[in-house]
Amino acid sequence: MKWVLGLGTVACGLTSCGLDMPKEVQTSFETMTVKKSDIELPYKFSARMKGQNDVTVTPQVSGQLTKICVTEGQQVKKGQTLFVIDSRNAQLDLEAAQANLQAALAQENSAKLEYESNKNLFDKKIVSSYMLSNSENSYKQAQASVAQARAQVNRAKVNLGFCTITAPVSGVIGEIPVRTGDQVSPATQLTMLSGNTTMDAEFSLTESIIEGMVQEGINIADKEKYLANLPPATFVMKNGTEYPHKGRIVSMSGVVNAATGSLTLKVSFPNPEGHLYSGIQGTVVILLGEKDVVVVPQNAVVRMQDKSIVYKVQADSTATAIDVTTADTGNGKDFIITSGLNVGDRIVTTGANNVTEGLKVLFPEEVKNDK
Repeated sequence: MKWVLGLGTVACGLTSCGLDMPKEVQTSFETMTVKKSDIELPYKFSARMKGQNDVTVTPQVSGQLTKICVTEGQQVKKGQTLFVIDSRNAQLDLEAAQANLQAALAQENSAKLEYESNKNLFDKKIVSSYMLSNSENSYKQAQASVAQARAQVNRAKVNLGFCTITAPVSGVIGEIPVRTGDQVSPATQLTMLSGNTTMDAEFSLTESIIEGMVQEGINIADKEKYLANLPPATFVMKNGTEYPHKGRIVSMSGVVNAATGSLTLKVSFPNPEGHLYSGIQGTVVILLGEKDVVVVPQNAVVRMQDKSIVYKVQADSTATAIDVTTADTGNGKDFIITSGLNVGDRIVTTGANNVTEGLKVLFPEEVKNDK
C-alpha cells in the first residue's frame, strides 16, 4: 500500500509540475507523388552461341586414315596438323608426274634444236619453208607438253599435301566420328572445328520492339548507325552465370521473317579464355531506354487475384483503391504503370498491403514533412 501511494504521489507531483506525459503517436504510411521519368529496361532474348569461324573439316582426297593427331575439345592453332591420310599412292603419282615432266623437257629440247637448225638452213635457202614450219610447230607442241607435265606435277604435289589435313582456323575440335584405319573420302566429315576466339550469339528481335523502332523514326536502311549506338550486351548462361565479357550487336537482317514477324540480330562476344563453345544456349540481355514512363516501387502495387491495385491518397488523407496495369522493369524493384494513374497523384508505397478502403494514411505532421 505504501508503494502504491508513493507512485500515485509521484505521478500527481509530475502532473502538478506541468510536465507532459508520453503520448501515443500514430504511425503514418509512406507515400510518393507520381511523375514521369526515363528508365533503362533489360530486354532478354534466347540465343545460341556459334563460333565466327565454325568449319566442317573434310578430306580433299580418298584414302585410309592413318593418324588422328588431335582429341575432341582440344584447342588448336591455324595450320596445326589434325589428320593424316595414307600418302603412298599420292607419292607415287607425284613421282610419275615428275618423270613425265623430264621426258617432256627432253622432247622440248630436241624440238628446239631441230627448229633452230632448220631456221638456220632456211636462212641459207637449203631447206624449204614447209620444213621450217613443221619444225616450228613441233617445237610449240613440245612446249605445250612441258606445260601439261608441269601442271600434273603441281597437281600431284597438291594431292600429296591433301593427305595431311591441317586446321584452317584456330579454335576447338568438336566431335571426331572417325577412327584410325577408316576409309575416308571428300564426303566424309572428320570433325567440326569451332573458331572460338570470337563467338556470335544469334537471336530474334520481337515485333513489338520493331514497331518501337519505327515509332522512333529509325529507318532499317540506317541500321548500321542504329546498331553502333546500342548499348553493350550481356550473355547469361542457363545456370544463371553472367559471362564476364560484354558483346556488341554487329549485324541485323534487313528482312522481317514472314513466319515469326521478327528480325535476326547477331551479337559478337570476345572469348579470350575459351569459356564459350558453339551450341551453348543462354540469354542475351540488352538495356534499352524507355522515356517518359510512370515508375513506382513494387511495394506500392497490391495484387488481388487477377487485379493490380494502387492506393491513391485523396484530399482528406484517406486511401482509395485504383486499378492499374503494370509492366515489369526487370530490376526486381519497380513496376511501370501503363494505365490507371496520372502525373501528380499521391499514392501509398510502404505499408500499402495494410491499407483498407477509406483508411486515413496521412496526418498533419507527416503531410508537412512528406518528401
